[in-house]
Amino acid sequence: MPAVPYGCETWSVTLREDRRLTVFENRVFRRLLGLKRDEVTEKWRRLHNEELYQLSCSPNIIRVIRSRSMRWAGHVAHMGDKRGAYSALVGRPEGKRSLSRPRLRWKNNRKIDLQEEG
Repeated sequence: MPAVPYGCETWSVTLREDRRLTVFENRVFRRLLGLKRDEVTEKWRRLHNEELYQLSCSPNIIRVIRSRSMRWAGHVAHMGDKRGAYSALVGRPEGKRSLSRPRLRWKNNRKIDLQEEG
């Protein structure tokens, strides 16, 4: 599990990627925890998502990614003006924009995360 979110501090995760990471996490937990024997029917069955989260003591992978990116945002905010990461966070890109809806940037995702956490 520690290898999956490597470098996630700078990811701009979309809802589609959120779902994909959650599905991957569930697959890993199902592979590790195996099947469960039902007491009533005496048959083996796959674990439900809620049971997976109860049996695994690790935090949700999406929460881990969000907390690491928020920690990285605080680190970048304290950098000096001459550092590349700080100028990429605060700076404004030059040139023409496309006609479609602008894509969410890393900075916009951090604002959304802060609003969700309160």
